Amino acid sequence: MSKRIETAVDPKVEGRDLIVTRVDAALDWVRKNSCWPMPMGLACCAIELMAAGASRFDIARFGSEVMRFSPRQSDLMIVAGTCVYKTAGVVKRIWDQMAQPKWCIAMGACASTGGMYRSYAVVQGVDHFLPVDVYISGCPPRPEALLEGLMAIQRKIAQERAIKSMKTGEQVVPLYHRPKGPIIIHGEYAPPFKGEWIR
Repeated sequence: MSKRIETAVDPKVEGRDLIVTRVDAALDWVRKNSCWPMPMGLACCAIELMAAGASRFDIARFGSEVMRFSPRQSDLMIVAGTCVYKTAGVVKRIWDQMAQPKWCIAMGACASTGGMYRSYAVVQGVDHFLPVDVYISGCPPRPEALLEGLMAIQRKIAQERAIKSMKTGEQVVPLYHRPKGPIIIHGEYAPPFKGEWIR
């Protein structure tokens, strides 16, 4: 007479793949691989932003191919170009309409610091009215620099505590991984010229 022993392992499932993880890690993985950008193309940097979405650079490899022009469906704002005071209120209103959690990239010298425009009409950096997570330098920065900035945002999202930030409504980063200061990406990615100039 044989006894039937109840076990926690089902022999039908035993040979299949199984993943064990924390809920925080799974949610952070889903969040970091599905950043939907809200493109704020205010000036010439928007051309490089469009190039990053084209087939040569392919922003879709990072889960960000869904460029949403609706703030309620996006969670990453990319401010690309010169922001004047007249449009700053509109950009801030769109930022306020985005759902939590949300992140911001200042793309280009004009969005980061006002660029070459030291004028009464130009905002000297969108960080005067938006909490910027990543600054990308360059005039205009190359699409590769935008992709590196996107990867920096993804690394930052991967270090957050998703459950705690959902409960409190603010983005919580563990103290042992907290980045010190802003993340700055350098925009000069043109390969060095090798060869002769064509005359």
